[in-house]
Amino acid sequence: MDLVLLTAQRQSLIREWLARDGRVVAARLAQTFGVSEDTVRRDLRELAAAGHCRRVYGGALPFAPDGGSLTRRLASDPDRKRRLGEAVAALVEPGTTLFVDAGSTNLRVAETLPEGAGLRVVTNAPAIACALQDRSGIEVHLLGGRLDPVTGACTGTQTVRDAARFRPSLLVLGACGLDPDAGVTAHDLDEAELKSALAAGAREIVVAATLDKFGSAASYNVVPAAALTTLVAEHDCPAETLAPFAALGVRVVRAAPEDAAAPFRAPRAR
Repeated sequence: MDLVLLTAQRQSLIREWLARDGRVVAARLAQTFGVSEDTVRRDLRELAAAGHCRRVYGGALPFAPDGGSLTRRLASDPDRKRRLGEAVAALVEPGTTLFVDAGSTNLRVAETLPEGAGLRVVTNAPAIACALQDRSGIEVHLLGGRLDPVTGACTGTQTVRDAARFRPSLLVLGACGLDPDAGVTAHDLDEAELKSALAAGAREIVVAATLDKFGSAASYNVVPAAALTTLVAEHDCPAETLAPFAALGVRVVRAAPEDAAAPFRAPRAR
């Protein structure tokens, strides 16, 4: 650029490029603006403090979307979330002990779990426990703790302590933000602590994510992307968005299109 831009002008452009490109790189911004990387890093810190982005190594990502209360999130894209739920449920083997983390998409996972399969489901979400209470062949364990009315999740010291009693074969992990570099992130510190503890004890970790979660990051780290076993994405998620996860060794599964007559079942990796 020919002229040195004022701070507000630089930050406005950074926000515009974040929305357009999904990330910004500090070194490239410094070169474009004709300023030092320290100046750019200061801009990114100020934008992050204002909730406009999440700083990551070498640059920044858009801040993960906050869909509001559980009730509001359940009303958003219900058919797409149901397809994601069906794709996850198709991966669950009979007799599995699984932890289903709180979240609107994970509630759809619970609703589509097969009956009579001898499943043991542990959850920190009362809504998920209620969805399973009348399902035959599914044993349900609900963790205690402080109930967050926004997320619909029980969190806190008691929840983490109770969760440590279980060693699930499969963790269906909720993600507020998801990026190959930033990994899985969460908006709430207590929620992030519980998710990290669950991930440390699970044999396999599955994340089902709607399109808006990709390429974004929330305030707190949960696990790196390479820790995931399987990533379930919507049928129209761009291939270039999923390729970096596959390169990390994560198995990528697509949900069925919305007009499909039956849930998509991906072959298990050998």
